[in-house]
Parts: sequence; C-alpha cells; structure tokens
Amino acid sequence: MRVLGVDPGLTRCGVGVVEGVAGRPLTMRGVGVVRTPADAELGDRLVAIERGIEEWLDEHRPDCVAVERVFAQHNVRTVMGTAQASAVAMLCAARRGLPVALHTPSEVKAAVSGSGRADKAQVGAMVTRLLRLDAPPKPADAADALALAICHIWRAPGLNRLQQAHAAAARTPRVPRTAAVPVRKVPR
Repeated sequence: MRVLGVDPGLTRCGVGVVEGVAGRPLTMRGVGVVRTPADAELGDRLVAIERGIEEWLDEHRPDCVAVERVFAQHNVRTVMGTAQASAVAMLCAARRGLPVALHTPSEVKAAVSGSGRADKAQVGAMVTRLLRLDAPPKPADAADALALAICHIWRAPGLNRLQQAHAAAARTPRVPRTAAVPVRKVPR
C-alpha cells in the first residue's frame, strides 16, 4: 500500500509518501512541504496548496491519502487555516477517487511512538528509525506527514475489518427477540 500523508497547514503543508504493509519494513518514497506566503490572499494560498498536492498525487500515485483530523484549539484562526488546507487535500483525493482517512494527532503519535502525548522530537525520531532514515525530516510538518502515512498503513487492516463488520451487520436482517421459554427437565 502506498499512502500520501498530509499534515495540513496554510503556511507549511507537510506531505510524505510511505509504502509498505503492516508488520513489514516500510519505505519512504518522498517527503516535503508545500509552502505558501503568509501575506498572500487566502484563495491564492489554497490554490497553491491544491497545486502542490496535485503534483504529489501525480508523481507518487498513492493508493490512499491520510490527513490529520482537525482538532479544536484556542486559536480559531489557526484551526480555520488548518481545516481549509485539510479540505483541499481531501478534495484532491476525492477528485481522483482515492480513499481518504482522517487520523487525530494523538492517534498518530501513539501509532509511531507508543504515546499519544509524544512531542515533535519524539515523533521525528521514531519516523527516522521506522523508515531507516539518516536524519529526521525537516521541518517537523514533513515528519508529521510521514507519521500520518505510517499510522494509516498500520491501522488500515483493522479499520477495514471494522468497516466490513459494520457493513455486514447492516445487511443482516435483525431477528426480533422473543420471550425466553423456560426449559423443563423431563424425568426418565
């Protein structure tokens, strides 16, 4: 499976491609950051992010896209920018018919480091180790994008089984419960 991880942001949108399957060594296929100038108009910044993500999709042809789920922060402006960049990544994937998975920051941290409270340095160190890199990817947004891809590769098999179970349960007609009938022992 080849996954494009996207760590959304208006100024720096981290992107990273990881290939592999759960339980086997993973391979980094590419890592980088789509940058936009902070003083540019919002619409122009979103178009630049779209173009950057489209280039990554064209070049690496992922099987799916993993995007960091936007979570509530105290700074509404930061949340809005992150949500807008996230939506652009999801739109680019959906336009191509690629599945999109959303993972929370704590899910990603727990997947790669064992702790949902890991800091940026710990995540970068584990990404470096897991992908057998010489040094942590810079900036941290790039390492976070790789961590998202790793998290998805490792979690996808379990998520697929859950989705299949839910789909099967939805297709199975429910049998109404009946009152319990007491069983009597028959003497011999």
